[in-house]
Amino acid sequence: MAKVPSENNTGSQGFGETFFSFFRELADNNSKEWFEANRTRYKQDVQAPLSAFVEAMAPHIHAISPHFNADPRPNGKTIFRIHRDVRFSRDKRPYKEHAACHFRHAGENDVHGPGFYVHLAPSHVGLGAGIWMPAPSSLEMIRRKIESDAKGWQKLRDLPGMASDMERMEVERLKNPPRGFAKDHPHVEDLKRKSFIAMREFGTGEAAGADFISLAAGYYREAAPLNAWISKALGLPF
Repeated sequence: MAKVPSENNTGSQGFGETFFSFFRELADNNSKEWFEANRTRYKQDVQAPLSAFVEAMAPHIHAISPHFNADPRPNGKTIFRIHRDVRFSRDKRPYKEHAACHFRHAGENDVHGPGFYVHLAPSHVGLGAGIWMPAPSSLEMIRRKIESDAKGWQKLRDLPGMASDMERMEVERLKNPPRGFAKDHPHVEDLKRKSFIAMREFGTGEAAGADFISLAAGYYREAAPLNAWISKALGLPF
């Protein structure tokens, strides 16, 4: 693992009141007309601090593993688009009422691969790691890894905070053990998971400070063993 970079000299000043107030107002005015009237504000108060955050986080992410991307471009692959996909949803609100970034593994460079995550909403700030709704083939590989190395999976879950962080976010699970897996496996409840995510919550006040980079980098290092496990299960370098 690379040397941990200094956390005191970054270009990010955190996510302050103007950042979160944009999303509070958007929640009350979620329409194309309002957004277009506030597009310049969105670029200045939302996109700019997001890009600064990703740029400042890049050396910390790469110190954990050089195989995870940190793309500060507003339309790159780290910062999520604000537009919602409403094609198959009854909820036709056009815009997300939060911001998010996903530092993705280069070997599976999409939202369903392993990565480090930040969620930024006026009501909830969260830092996470793991994999969300992986493809069936990837999910099978992760489950088989748990099945074949139950002790190793238990050792991972026994790390400080890991078990509680994995249970903090409600994830979709099968009602019964997946086909081909023993019902009495010591980690049968984990085998039922469709996502493997650890998440820790923080306040908007914590996100507002320049030391949010230090806080995020510290949590990502703490949660890195989960991404290391997932990457190994998928045959990816870490």
